[in-house]
Amino acid sequence: MAADTDNARADEARHQVELSLGGMTCASCAMRIEKRLNRLDGVTATVNYATERAKVDFPAGTEPADLVAAVAAAGYTATLPATRSEGAGEQAETEAAEPAQALRDRLVISGLLALPVLAMAMIPALQFESWQWLSLTLAAPVVVWGALPFHRAAWANLRHGTATMDTLISVGTLAAFGWSLWALFLGDAGDPA
Repeated sequence: MAADTDNARADEARHQVELSLGGMTCASCAMRIEKRLNRLDGVTATVNYATERAKVDFPAGTEPADLVAAVAAAGYTATLPATRSEGAGEQAETEAAEPAQALRDRLVISGLLALPVLAMAMIPALQFESWQWLSLTLAAPVVVWGALPFHRAAWANLRHGTATMDTLISVGTLAAFGWSLWALFLGDAGDPA
């Protein structure tokens, strides 16, 4: 009987919250957040990368702000759920569409700039005198601006002493671009002939 009373008190003393997460770019990010939250005393968390949400069960002595701070310490963002009001669903849809539109625009612009570079490199009939310099001019914004989300994520993970798929993408594109710059400026790839 006493054990049932203790269990009932323990259940009453626990709370649950669903955090909205930001900044995750791969499954290892989700695992990192989950581990960080589970390190807190009495906290049990599960993170879903696909929905960018964390379901957190925590004791009464823990504040939800502490959970948000733990996620921030891992290098990601977390927000507490907003209270439901009329029009909240429409606002959430608008907020979700804005980042997707920005990424779509980045993809389209990068694709339009990269297509001529690919065509000039693969089709000899399109190669004119000093075509390499036009390729550099078109490729630079793709590597720097188009891949900026990857570079930012790699830098954030580097500051936390971890590496993710973003790190591989960032290092790979920067290495290839660096090699191309070296070949154009110091090698013979920049010769007009």
